[in-house]
Amino acid sequence: MGDPDVLEMVQEEERISNREAEYIFGMNEQSLSSRETSFLISEEPASAKRYNLFLKRRLLFKKDEQSKDSIFFRDGIRQIDFVLSYVDDLKKEADPKAERRKEFEQNLRKTGLELEIEDKRNSEDGKTYFVKIHAPWEVLVTYAEVLGIKMPIKESDIPLPENIPFSCMLEPLKLPKNVKHPHPEYFTAQFTRHRQELFLIEDKSSFFPSSSRNRIVYYILSRCPFGVEDGKKKFGIERLLTSNTYSSAYPLHDGQYWKPSEPPNPVNGRYTLCQNWARFSYFYKEQPLDLIRDYYGEKIGMYFVFLGFYTEMLSFAAVVGLACFIYGLLSMDNNSSSTEICDPKIGGQIIMCPLCDLVCDYWRLNTTCLASKISHLFDNESTVFFAIFMGIWVTLFLEFWKQRQARMEYEWDLVDFEEEQQQLQLRPEFEAMCKHRKINAVTKEMEPYMPLYSRLPWYFLSGATVTLWMALVIACMVAVIVYRLSVFATFASFMESEASFKHVKSFLTPQITTSLSGSCLNFIVILILNFFYEKISAWITKMEIPRTYQEYESSLTLKMFLFQFVNFYSSCFYVAFFKGKFVGYPGKYTYLFNVWRSEECDPGGCLIELTTQLTIIMTGKQIFGNIKEAIYPMVLNWWRRRKARTNSEKLYSRWEQDHDLETFGSLGLFYEYLETVIQFGFVTLFVASFPLAPLLALLNNIIEIRVDAWKLTTQYRRPVAAKAHSIGVWQDILYGMAVLSVATNAFIVAFTSDIIPRLVYYYAYSKDATAPMKGYVNDSLSTFLIADFPNHTAPWEKRDFTTCRYRDYRYPPDHDQKYFHNMQYWHVLAAKMTFIIVMEHVVFLVKFLLAWMIPDVPKDVLERIKREKLMTIKILHDFELNKLKENLRANSSELAKEVLIQENKTQLAKSTV
Repeated sequence: MGDPDVLEMVQEEERISNREAEYIFGMNEQSLSSRETSFLISEEPASAKRYNLFLKRRLLFKKDEQSKDSIFFRDGIRQIDFVLSYVDDLKKEADPKAERRKEFEQNLRKTGLELEIEDKRNSEDGKTYFVKIHAPWEVLVTYAEVLGIKMPIKESDIPLPENIPFSCMLEPLKLPKNVKHPHPEYFTAQFTRHRQELFLIEDKSSFFPSSSRNRIVYYILSRCPFGVEDGKKKFGIERLLTSNTYSSAYPLHDGQYWKPSEPPNPVNGRYTLCQNWARFSYFYKEQPLDLIRDYYGEKIGMYFVFLGFYTEMLSFAAVVGLACFIYGLLSMDNNSSSTEICDPKIGGQIIMCPLCDLVCDYWRLNTTCLASKISHLFDNESTVFFAIFMGIWVTLFLEFWKQRQARMEYEWDLVDFEEEQQQLQLRPEFEAMCKHRKINAVTKEMEPYMPLYSRLPWYFLSGATVTLWMALVIACMVAVIVYRLSVFATFASFMESEASFKHVKSFLTPQITTSLSGSCLNFIVILILNFFYEKISAWITKMEIPRTYQEYESSLTLKMFLFQFVNFYSSCFYVAFFKGKFVGYPGKYTYLFNVWRSEECDPGGCLIELTTQLTIIMTGKQIFGNIKEAIYPMVLNWWRRRKARTNSEKLYSRWEQDHDLETFGSLGLFYEYLETVIQFGFVTLFVASFPLAPLLALLNNIIEIRVDAWKLTTQYRRPVAAKAHSIGVWQDILYGMAVLSVATNAFIVAFTSDIIPRLVYYYAYSKDATAPMKGYVNDSLSTFLIADFPNHTAPWEKRDFTTCRYRDYRYPPDHDQKYFHNMQYWHVLAAKMTFIIVMEHVVFLVKFLLAWMIPDVPKDVLERIKREKLMTIKILHDFELNKLKENLRANSSELAKEVLIQENKTQLAKSTV
């Protein structure tokens, strides 16, 4: 690789013609380009012929040995930074795709990129051409300056932060130092090609990391023209991919993920990541964030920083939630409400009114014994504490995340990175569609412009589509409610008539059966709607023709989040805030569409049903998501490899291996963030009903990190590196959900939980000082006279009792205001509203105090930033000063020489005279 003769040949490549190269190799003009073979010597002396023969043998006879895992051109020197592939259709004469490719590749060469084409006869399927792209040093330094890439100028003298107390206890969780910190800390500055001496350039081939190299090449590819069609200038690799001119475009992985690279290949970052990050046995280890950033870029790196930090913070919430659950488990037998419901002398003697018209029978309260005990697991005194704790936890999470984000910005040289740099980069699709131009107010340059009236119809269509789909979600939720109402009576009559169900009736009641089946059906509907909406929203966003990539992502984020918010949470909102609240009372029930009677809550409240709904949707989504992420790309890759391997004796090269992998896509990270944010909503919005939600989320995220790492390193092509200094618009969404979560949890505790009515009874209506909660169940049930039932609602069979009970606070039938709300109802309602106001104000006050007390940027990070800026200015100043002195010395020495020459001439003239 370091042979000086070979290097000399590479420098002479522009002097060799395509015809001479083809003559040496005996190949047709489609198989090789001038740059592929131009390192051969064209002169005819014997030494040159021998050297040409050596190179020919090196290329052809040692190709298998060299190319198996090689990431270089055939010369073994120039590294492959990007690969394009296409299948040439020989049946079509004058194929416009071939013309586009030819012009596109010519223009790429004009920018300075070097190309090498692999003929289809060398590919395994015998159909695919591969265009390998190398960015030489001059191209890299030019575009590094254009993109404002920061590079090291001096090793940092700032000491690393001291270890925290008891850090030795965390040693098993840590990675080796050479993996966690693969390179020392440096002071950095934006790269300038005119100041190359300033930067720490030890080896030009490895100075720019591979992520920066593929980012630079993609920047050129996305702006390279390929012709004029219909009077419009066409450019960009994305448009060529859309038109199938090229079938794929991707940067290469460093090598195989299961083994290290062999010389002369550089260090295999993919293998290092797979060994220290993508292994499921390392689930308890920290992540090698610097390696992730170096290999995949800052944007993907920032996602894994966020996911890791969110998982760490979830561990605290999971411990507290588990403690609350254990408290409910331990106090379940001592719960007076469950004891009274299960007691045959109390709950067994209370006759409840039918839960549906005609076919449902009267039932005894003690049939809900098991449900009341399970309800106590989640509906107890710790519920209020946990709701307040989670309101504070979410504030701490977001504030500490700001600090973590600021620390990563400093460590990854993103402090001066401005999002405007990306905003000024127009999408090629936008530029291609624009017919108007105007002066940019910032850059003062002419740029493409699209008037609002051109986009207005698409905006209206977009808004109408999102509204229609959200309405469709609501309609599907109503359909599930109708299903539950219609099958409840069927379940009830079937379980009453079937003798075989008598043994399971104690725990599989019609309420539980309907709730479980309805929740499962609702989850299936959610997945189906989500699948179709993803396709439609992506298409509509493209039709809006967003100006920049950031605008495109923001528009798609708004559409997808609004829909998924309604899709995943609507059923939980219904159970939490609507079910059982507008039922009416026996004899005057409310009806849905005047057909189906409104659903009632269990005598213990609707909290247990909300818990069931939340558990099924949250757990089902997480399990389905992880299986899909792990199995889907693996099956696709297996099938693609199976179809491709038609010629097993041919070489399966590095670029072909990556070609057969699944594409991560520009929106791959978007869906990862969306999945995490939806989970964050489950953990925060309804956590008062399910304290185990943080624990389930924690377990899922531990698996999620390794699944994402595994699929990125083994199942997906390497994504193009991109910069990002934050998680973007998702942070604003998290703040909005954090504020909303305080209100939802306060309402869940007040209106869905049974804690407030119990407290009102305890302090205002209890008659037994020794057992204050004795008689609560009887007090919470109102009495209805069976004779007051309308004929079309009461059961057909006559009974030997005259009254039945139902859950509400109403006057009895012998009262002057019978069936109207009694005073206790208003006391309970007042207590609920008071609790909501007090809880919200307390939590919001604590949130604002914490946000004020915790700085967005840690003090030590601020000091490091100031120190680095100072040192960078000093180094630049010293560099320019030394350069100026050298120029002055050079100028003064030149001046002295001229003066000496003039003096010599004068002396010579005098002597001559």
